[in-house]
Amino acid sequence: METIIGRTEEKEILKHVIKSREASLVAIYGRRRVGKTFLVHTYFNDLLAFEVTAVYGGNLKDQLKVFTAALSKVTGLPVKEPDSWISGFQVLQQYLQGLNKRKKQVVFIDEFPWFETRRSGFLGAFAHFWNTWASRQNHIIVVICGSAASWMIRNVVNNKGSLHQRITQKIKLEPFTLAETRVYFNSRGIKLDFYQILQLYMVFGGIPQYLKNVQPGHSATQTIQRNCFDKNGFLTGEFDNLYGSLFEKSDQHIKVVRALAKTPKGLSRQEIIDVCELTSGGWTTEILEELEETGFIRSIVPYQHAAKDAIYRLIDEYSIFYLKFMDGNRSNAKNKWLQMSTGNAYKIWSGMAFEAVCLKHVLQIKSALGIGAIQSEESSWRSAGGKNNQGAQIDLLIDRADRCINLCEMKFYSGEFMIDKRYAGELEQKMRVFAEITKTKKTVFLTMVTTYGVKQNSYAQALVQHSITMEDLFGI
Repeated sequence: METIIGRTEEKEILKHVIKSREASLVAIYGRRRVGKTFLVHTYFNDLLAFEVTAVYGGNLKDQLKVFTAALSKVTGLPVKEPDSWISGFQVLQQYLQGLNKRKKQVVFIDEFPWFETRRSGFLGAFAHFWNTWASRQNHIIVVICGSAASWMIRNVVNNKGSLHQRITQKIKLEPFTLAETRVYFNSRGIKLDFYQILQLYMVFGGIPQYLKNVQPGHSATQTIQRNCFDKNGFLTGEFDNLYGSLFEKSDQHIKVVRALAKTPKGLSRQEIIDVCELTSGGWTTEILEELEETGFIRSIVPYQHAAKDAIYRLIDEYSIFYLKFMDGNRSNAKNKWLQMSTGNAYKIWSGMAFEAVCLKHVLQIKSALGIGAIQSEESSWRSAGGKNNQGAQIDLLIDRADRCINLCEMKFYSGEFMIDKRYAGELEQKMRVFAEITKTKKTVFLTMVTTYGVKQNSYAQALVQHSITMEDLFGI
């Protein structure tokens, strides 16, 4: 049996579920290919009494057919296809009633949202099954999974009807961190240094199913070429499939993602509405919430601003990479990525991708700064400039309860990063504008987050109080 990498909190929750003396209804959600099904299969293993996976895009008849086939498989007998979900769950109940009640029995319904086809009555029938029978069986654990995280939250976790407050445990499964990615590679015999792993993470993110396609003995460049640019590359057709499987009207979600990809520093809600020609009503709010809940974008409230002023940034590594290099690229040249990775577009992308990685590893940055135990708030800050000030932007600002602020500058570089006279001037201006406009009374520390650290010279010594490296992002 394969080992579960990371997932410490999730395993504790599932451990509690098994030990519970009551029935459990567990909702697990997270984006496509993040490892939800693997977690359930591996952790519960021999406790699985029934398992079924919905058909993407299937109608009521399709879904009832796969449900019937799953029942036939576990019973070992032909099962007549039910004419409704109420009848289907009655058959499942009859089967479960005949199982050993001294042992936990797990019912696993995967891609739960896909079962809820138009006018199918699935959600109501499931709620009836849980409320009238399963919830009263102390040995029953029902696990429902879904990649459409926003749907799971809206219709299950925050259900206002028959499933209201019925969920006993919920798990939002996140992608691997850099540290977990390194452990995962080691478990598969893949020996790569921090820089190579970081390069792969900047393309694949921490998505286990993407990382599974990394082969021992292959460099990051070889792996990216094979998966993203070769004719039969695993990720060549992933973009449309990814968004299409998560969102009903994915064209609008993709429109927002494309707009954010063109503006690495982010857009406000109103700017997104203007660029994407959306309405200012609830539909735009729903799109942004769905994209954020599934981990594609992140909203950061600027320092000294209200939540309504949040700036949205694209932080999904694969989406950033796809839209920069793969979208519309029909070439299958064997050295395509090697050629691309020496151009100016690569430098622009790598900066944006590295910032996205850093924003997902703020806890590691705080730990490296020795402020993990200090209460703090992370935000961004930008000023359009005016008569007396030039514009400035800070992508990560850590506002600490000990009356200090870390202004973080994130730079991806193949060696030690050198602060020259021009960049030193930019940093000095940024810190000056920040102090003048915010009128902060707190001590401000300039913090550089780079791959191999900052080369020591007079500019670095005068400006930089803290230097964080990629090893710190790995938790080393």
